Order: sequence, then C-alpha cells, then structure tokens
Amino acid sequence: MADLKFSFAETFLCSAFAACFAEFCTIPLDTAKVRLQLQKKAVGDEVNLPKYRGLMGTMATIAKEEGLSALWKGIIAGLHRQCIFGGLRIGLYEPVKIFLVGSDYVGDIPLYQKILAALLTGALAIAVANPTDLVKVRLQAEGKFPIGVARRYYGTLDAYCTIVRQEGLGALWTGLGPNIARNAIVNAAELASYDQVKQTILKIPGFSDNVLTHLLAGLGAGLFAVCIGSPIDVVKSRMMGDSGYKTTLDCFIKTLKNEGFFAFYKGFLPNFSRLGSWNVIMFLTLEQVRSAFWILSFVFSLAHINLFLIYVCMCIPISCFQFCNRVSSFISAFS
Repeated sequence: MADLKFSFAETFLCSAFAACFAEFCTIPLDTAKVRLQLQKKAVGDEVNLPKYRGLMGTMATIAKEEGLSALWKGIIAGLHRQCIFGGLRIGLYEPVKIFLVGSDYVGDIPLYQKILAALLTGALAIAVANPTDLVKVRLQAEGKFPIGVARRYYGTLDAYCTIVRQEGLGALWTGLGPNIARNAIVNAAELASYDQVKQTILKIPGFSDNVLTHLLAGLGAGLFAVCIGSPIDVVKSRMMGDSGYKTTLDCFIKTLKNEGFFAFYKGFLPNFSRLGSWNVIMFLTLEQVRSAFWILSFVFSLAHINLFLIYVCMCIPISCFQFCNRVSSFISAFS
C-alpha cells in the first residue's frame, strides 16, 4: 500500500469505503458463487440436472426466476460486513506488521511477516464481523419460493432478529471456525501477495506507483486468494447456508464422500471472477481514496493555516485600534 502515513481511523475509513464500493460492484458474482457452492450433486438414482450451470448461466437463471434485483440479495449485510471486516483487516494490517518487525526496522519487510500480520488481522476482523457474513450468506442462499410458501427472512434486520429468536444469539457465529480459517488465509493471500507483488513490480524499470501497478497487483492478489481459499470457502458457505452439518469436519467429510475432491472447487471461475474483480476494484479504489484523502488533508491543513493567518491579520489591526481608542479615552479623562 501507499507509503503515506495515516492514522488507524483514517485507514479504517478509507479501506471500509473501498471495500463497500467493491462489494456493491461484485455482489452479483458472489451471489452466483454461493448458489453454485450450495448446489449439491445428485446422489444414487437421482438424475435431476443441476439447476445452476456456470457463472453467466447462474446469474441468468437467478435474474429470470427472481428478478434482476435478486443478484444483489444480501447487499445490506454485505456492506455491513465490509464496513467492519474490510475496515479492520486493512486498518490493522500496517500497525500489526510494524509491531511484528519492530518500529525501528529498516528495509523491506520479509514476506513471512506480512503473511503472519495478514493472518492475525483477518482472523480478528472476521471474528467481529461473522454475524454479518452469516446473514449475507443466508439471504443469498434463498431462491424463488413457491406460491404460498413463506420466506424465511424479509430483509437484513429481520434475518438478524429471526436467527437470534429461533436459534439463539450464538447462532450468529455459526461457521466461525471455517470462516476464521477461510478469511485469515484469504486475507493473507490478498494483502501479503498484493504487498509483495506491488513491491516486486515497482523494482522493474519503467514501472511506477500508478493504476497499472495497482491493477496487476490486485489481479495477483485475487488469483492467490481463490486458489488457496476456495476449499475453505465452500465449507464455510455450506455450514452457513445449510444447518444439516454438525461440525466443520462433518461438512468436509460429507462433501468429500458424496461429491468428491473437486466439489471443494465448485464455483471456482465465479469465485475467481468475484475475488479477482473485487481485489482489483478494492485496491484501485483504496489507493485512489488514500491519495485523495491525503490531498484533502493537506488542502484542509493549508486552509486551516490560511484561516489562522487571516484571523491573525484581522485581529491585529482590530486589537491595535481598540488599544489606541482606550489610550485616547484614558488621556482624555485626565485632560
């Protein structure tokens, strides 16, 4: 990320905004990915063809059956998630990285320290944001209901309340284990790889810290993230979307036994399309917002200085005028 120095609050705001913008732009891909991951393979004599086929086919089916707006199902919970998770994981990354190597460290930070910092911040951030992730997945998992069948949830707030009322407060942290594992690993793959790829690109003659560098580093981060995190992502989606699994291990074993190893890479292309585009949009936005934030801060600091100077320039003559009037009045009193 940029070498400009920001406080935690400033970094949190910039990263939360960038993450929310990327979430809004790419959530249709995420909705398609979740439907593909939750779609189970036919077992035994079942010969039913899968309802969803491929990224574009899944999106087309959802739009046709449920309306175009259905592709943005869970967007409110998604924005809740990104505001908390995105803000914390990126906002804490630099401070934790510096803490691990020491504030007096000089030179390029080793890759393993970057990975460790990203693992820690990803795990901590999702532990806080897990309820928002659960609600988002539950809302995305809902397809078109037959006539006369009531929906499980009638919105984001209703989903939170219904889950707490029917399943208890602890249910909001369903799937926390695989979610921590998934987001810690994906966060390490995204932040550490973005950091490392960007650092490597900037050492190549002709490259500078510009949009092209951010684009390449973002694509690299997305590829690393989806290759490493896809199996855990499938388990997490199934744990959150289907209450039929007892534990994370139970979900893993049943999926492997019934559907084979490649079930863990279900929705790989939509997942890469989602994470690749999400990382590109998020990191591009983050870099631009940070630059704009720094410029605005600089402009506002100049404005504050200018206002102070104007104030001083106005106050000095007024004070001198008032002083002269008082002296004149004092002299007149004794004359």
